[in-house]
Amino acid sequence: MSLRLHGIFPALITPFRGGDRDEDVDFEAFAGNIGLLNATGLTGFVVLGSNGECVSLSWDEALGLVRKARGAAAPGKLVIAGTGQESTGLTIDFTNAAAGLGADAALVRPPGYFKARMTREALKRHYLAVADAARIPVILYNIPQNTGVVIEPSLVVELSAHPNIIGIKDSSGSLSNLEEIVRRVAADFSCFVGSGYLILPALVMGARGAILGVANAAPDHCVRIYELFRQGKVEEAAALQLDIVPLNKAVMDTYGIPGLKYAVSLIGQKGGRARPPLLPLAEVGPAEISRLMSELLGNKIGVQYT
Repeated sequence: MSLRLHGIFPALITPFRGGDRDEDVDFEAFAGNIGLLNATGLTGFVVLGSNGECVSLSWDEALGLVRKARGAAAPGKLVIAGTGQESTGLTIDFTNAAAGLGADAALVRPPGYFKARMTREALKRHYLAVADAARIPVILYNIPQNTGVVIEPSLVVELSAHPNIIGIKDSSGSLSNLEEIVRRVAADFSCFVGSGYLILPALVMGARGAILGVANAAPDHCVRIYELFRQGKVEEAAALQLDIVPLNKAVMDTYGIPGLKYAVSLIGQKGGRARPPLLPLAEVGPAEISRLMSELLGNKIGVQYT
């Protein structure tokens, strides 16, 4: 495995231009957001993840975002692209298109439309075929709440033997999944947690890092939890972990992507609306999110984009 991953990655949002529909991807604002995040200790960026509204984008839009991410990312910052599609062939094609635009690795969710037929054998064949054909390393993406498909720990362990499958992002919220995977895979297989609630618990159990939506809004806090853990300062890391929970709950659970987009606007990034059919942020959302961001970040709260 030539790429060994570690650290904190934000699952980047996708900003859209203003107007009645807010339908057009704002590529320049997207690059500007990355430019602001370059100044943090984030290891790199995940484009076309769930918080990037990947399933609401055309291929042209999605690949345009990969191109922009590669161009905007500072030297040394990795770019991971979400490349999962609803067929094996399309996943291979999209993964290699992203590779051609400079993606360092592919984050591949399982196909979900035919979820009742996504047996262990079907998933195994799918991922092995993608890994065989992909020109960049593959990271498994377990997010059953969105896909309706579970990548069982035993299958993750089996797939980890493939030289081009280098890790997993587990967003199931189950630490027992992580425990079973970590103790059975090789040391160079990177396990990442996808929940801001579990950064420190996952690191304690052997995860190599986290890929998080909340890291867009509070990157320094997420990175600091990781750094303190690496330094053996677990009590300090635990205090920061507890501090970030209310904001994570608001932007990931209560208000979702519209809430996350509002939160990042408070630190100078372009947020804006989510693409329909996602609804606009509820009326009470801005006040609560502003309060939580202020409590967490204090004077780091910036001026909103206009």
